[in-house]
Amino acid sequence: MIRNIIIGALAIGVIGLGFWGFNENQEKSQVLMQTENNYQRAFHDLAYHIDQLEDEIGSTLAMNSRKHLSGSLAEVWRVTSLAQSEMGQLPLGMIPVSKTEEFLYNIGDFSYETSIRNLDDDPLSDEEYEELQNYYEQAKEIKHDLRQIQASALREGWHWTDAESELLAQQEPMNNSIVNGFTLIDEKVEGFSETNWGPENGFGGDFEKRLSERIDDKEEIDEEKAVARAKEFLDVPNEDNIVVQELGEGSFYEGYELVIEDPERESSVYMEMTKKGGLPLFLLESRNVGEPQISLNAASERAEHFLERNHFDSMQLIDSSQYESVGVFQFAPVQDNVRLYPDIVTVDVALDTGDVIGYEGVDYFANHKERQDLSPELDEEEAEEALNPNLEVREAHAAVIENEEEEEVLCYEFYGTLGQDTFRIFINAKTGEEEQIDKMVEAEPVYNTDY
Repeated sequence: MIRNIIIGALAIGVIGLGFWGFNENQEKSQVLMQTENNYQRAFHDLAYHIDQLEDEIGSTLAMNSRKHLSGSLAEVWRVTSLAQSEMGQLPLGMIPVSKTEEFLYNIGDFSYETSIRNLDDDPLSDEEYEELQNYYEQAKEIKHDLRQIQASALREGWHWTDAESELLAQQEPMNNSIVNGFTLIDEKVEGFSETNWGPENGFGGDFEKRLSERIDDKEEIDEEKAVARAKEFLDVPNEDNIVVQELGEGSFYEGYELVIEDPERESSVYMEMTKKGGLPLFLLESRNVGEPQISLNAASERAEHFLERNHFDSMQLIDSSQYESVGVFQFAPVQDNVRLYPDIVTVDVALDTGDVIGYEGVDYFANHKERQDLSPELDEEEAEEALNPNLEVREAHAAVIENEEEEEVLCYEFYGTLGQDTFRIFINAKTGEEEQIDKMVEAEPVYNTDY
């Protein structure tokens, strides 16, 4: 009898230990998955902001009006600060990246110092324009190298957490795409003067406040409704398993983070959603993307269908680009034939299967509303007179953008070429002044994955 009791107690103990171990393993897997998602997000944001850095410097070089030069240089400094912050979020402690950090510090310091001085009384010198041109060329090289790392890591199936673990275990740089890629970048920018990389400088936009205000009176949803909303948004089967938890402290809104695992496809989808209103703000699918099987045009139609199915109405494709096997598409709502740029939505489509693997709708939900007055005071020909005379205009649209004071202004949007580069220039439809200049991204090359 006693023997049976002991055996039963031991059996219960073994079962309990196994259950505890299973739960412990599940929790560790979830933490690891969240860490990987955070690393992936920081890396993709870094690549995006280096892209943007090149574009902003190019826009500064093409600018015809000194009045807005300070604002453009301030934007260069802001984007540089974001890139610095994102590098600080990656596990690069044992990879030699000091020269890359110096590059970001130097360009940030240059743009900040020049943006705060009176450029009417003390304009940029020829030497400073040459320095800016050098930064432009260097940013272009770093952008391509980062895309190389992305392409190689996708093909080889590397994860940041794998690299981090092996770096910590070996206590020395290892041989993989991430390490080799960042080492190559660092070697390319070697030669800059020794500087101390300052603390990261984040940038919080007014959109946080606007989003909070927009969702303040909406009904709060629980975790069960959040899961149902995610399945509807992604159009996934009801039986798919979704792990959901509340966003941690530090978020500017109350919400949920959801992870959808798909073992058959060896992928996971990370998604963020507001608690009030259940608004999907961001999603990213982590998986290996194969060779392109569909065209960029076909992928844009998939992205458009995704938005239509999720009730984003009157959206117009305003920009598309291809990074290796992923198509990136930006859409803006249109009201009375006017593009509403503050309400932009971005959709990423995998070119191997045509599936949506990325989406960002924060700006849309923070800003979208019916605009009241969209009547220009100047006609298109009058606005075109403000452009650089060397710019060859290709097309024009009416558009609403936000100016440097974060106020919405009605503009004419001109696309034109200057030399080998294409620019998008916004001219105020009331005053005829330059409001914004964007250098358009050229077609991406196909990157070799061999180092």
